[in-house]
Amino acid sequence: MSAIRLLVLGAVRQHGRAHGYQVRNDLEYWGAHEWSHAKPGSIYHALKQMAKQGLLHAHEIAPSTAGGPPRTEYEITQAGTEEFLRLLREALTSYDQKMDVKSAALGFMVDLPRAEAVSLLKERIRRIEQWRASVTEHYVPEEGPEQLGHIGEIMNLWIHTADAELAWIQGLIGRVEEGAYTFAGEGEPFVGVLAEGAENPYATGERHPGDAS
Repeated sequence: MSAIRLLVLGAVRQHGRAHGYQVRNDLEYWGAHEWSHAKPGSIYHALKQMAKQGLLHAHEIAPSTAGGPPRTEYEITQAGTEEFLRLLREALTSYDQKMDVKSAALGFMVDLPRAEAVSLLKERIRRIEQWRASVTEHYVPEEGPEQLGHIGEIMNLWIHTADAELAWIQGLIGRVEEGAYTFAGEGEPFVGVLAEGAENPYATGERHPGDAS
């Protein structure tokens, strides 16, 4: 699963309508260019591709009186919303992902109802525990990695990684169940996007031809 589709759909959805540079600006504001492949070229390509796929609707906006080419504003469609929620649910439950997918899922988990987010996280725990059990069929953590020579360090890494993630998810579930954060249907959501014209302190400043489209 690629994080870029989830990130771009989520950014457009939060704005309602947004041109490509706004989406890029938001993702840089979230630091996504540091922990994912959300680079300018990937963002603009994803916007155009998802518009062709019917996940986004492209509105051509007339150029300003100051001149310049017309810009395109994107709006998420019903199909796009369904795809966004599908990707989000998959990202919250699947354990075998890269960090960018997990990070994107955390960034949008409040777009779901609280009870559903908790249920999905518990399903993630079930899947990790199932995977951990399959590893321990061949590797006994209590006997240490040396039992399998240096190759045992691979299984040792897997077990430690699984245990760390389980502890983290259990802590997250506890905070959510105790009322942390504002989830869908609970009131005004956390504002995670920049206002129009606001300066982005985390912008890379890198110019890209797609910035003007």
